[in-house]
Amino acid sequence: MQESSPGPSSSQAPVAAAIPPSLTEDGFLNGRLRILQPEKGYRAGIDAVFLAASVPCAPGDNVLEAGMGTGVAALCLAHRVPDLQITGIEVAARYAMLAEENARRNECGAGIKVIHADIKEALRRDVAHMPAAGSFAHAFANPPYFEDGKSTASPVALKAGAHNFSPEDLELWIKAMHGLLEARGTATVIYRAEALAKLLSLFEGRFGDITVAPLFPRHGLAATRIIVQGVKGSRAPVQLLPGLVLHGDDGKFTAAAEAVLREGAAWPMR
Repeated sequence: MQESSPGPSSSQAPVAAAIPPSLTEDGFLNGRLRILQPEKGYRAGIDAVFLAASVPCAPGDNVLEAGMGTGVAALCLAHRVPDLQITGIEVAARYAMLAEENARRNECGAGIKVIHADIKEALRRDVAHMPAAGSFAHAFANPPYFEDGKSTASPVALKAGAHNFSPEDLELWIKAMHGLLEARGTATVIYRAEALAKLLSLFEGRFGDITVAPLFPRHGLAATRIIVQGVKGSRAPVQLLPGLVLHGDDGKFTAAAEAVLREGAAWPMR
């Protein structure tokens, strides 16, 4: 969900700033975070900020991000909760390198580890550089939204790769997150609203105490995004939360949305 301010505010950086012309420097959390992103390709927006706001972690927790991109969600989470140990797994080498650089630029390098690998292979026993099963208290992800064959691929290779899944990929992501979580750990995923049934079916049998929070563009409109969060090993029932409206009738972000997007406030789901 790409949005105007107070999501990322983009500016092509001058050559004197030692930023390549293929990148932009974008501000998140009202400029508290400065993020390098490709000028062309997948670019994080407000979905990453809301995802980070919904992860129920505490200082000192070990946290996993599946599909880290340039690190926006991880850095928003690190800004909100101190002393986290965040591990991000990212398959695209360019994004993995940018995530590392963004962690350094925002003085979070010590608390964020980036693994250049495919999250779908996280549970393979022959991949030594992956974290061990049961390593994390929380896992979160903003998976690609469109299945192969159901959307027009972007001409930009990095963007196409970030947006297109084969039908079984989402299940592999959820399975990997489940395996890497400790007992009673939480998994949090932001996804397109029309795929809610599919996402719930993948959580079923792996997670319980599932909460679903919709994001509505405006009052009276259908949700375009949903955040689904579950607890590994729980058998508690599903709960549908009231959700959050992003824009008022004047087109501006609502106060609740502003609190998350500008101030980095939490958006609790439990």
